[in-house]
Amino acid sequence: MKHIKVVGFDCDGVMFDTINANRAYYNHILKHFGKPCMNSKQLEYVHIHTVKEAIARLFNDDHCFKAALDYSNRLSYIPFLKYMIIEPGLKPLLKYLKSKYKTAVATNRTDTMEIVLSENDLDGQFDLVVTALDVKRPKPSPDPLIKIIDHFDVKPENLIYIGDSSLDEKAAASAGVFFAAYKNRSLLADFHINSLKEIENILS
Repeated sequence: MKHIKVVGFDCDGVMFDTINANRAYYNHILKHFGKPCMNSKQLEYVHIHTVKEAIARLFNDDHCFKAALDYSNRLSYIPFLKYMIIEPGLKPLLKYLKSKYKTAVATNRTDTMEIVLSENDLDGQFDLVVTALDVKRPKPSPDPLIKIIDHFDVKPENLIYIGDSSLDEKAAASAGVFFAAYKNRSLLADFHINSLKEIENILS
């Protein structure tokens, strides 16, 4: 894989185990409006979609949706950071990549990404961070990955993207980049990995 110049990461499920954080966050919003906690299908959906898409799924009444979205915009994410678990191989991999590759994040998170990076001592560790706020269409659209390609002025085949969901799979396929599926054998991918350490082996 000597032609790879950029390594891209999804956030939730790749850089961090965030399932419990997302569960606590959206259940808090539901509780605020007197609604029951999410079921497994709802949790699966909100875990990989944008906040707006998640709120729309949980609050299908237009009035309730607007009220819940407004509340989420005012809700600090800080209390939920304690539920996030950084992947143990992330920082060693970033150290390995630093001298040879550009690194980027492409996530459907919105305004929480900055604080997530800051609270985990990852400020400045990525050359580019693309959130759902930075593109017209978030994943599964290829727009976040195309933004990475354009930013570094590389070809699609120069980027490998690490993701764990069907949204990541579809975005990578549409963008024409290499895709490494993280801990998800059900995805169609160029590589399937169970640890971030394996990316070093792929690149070498």
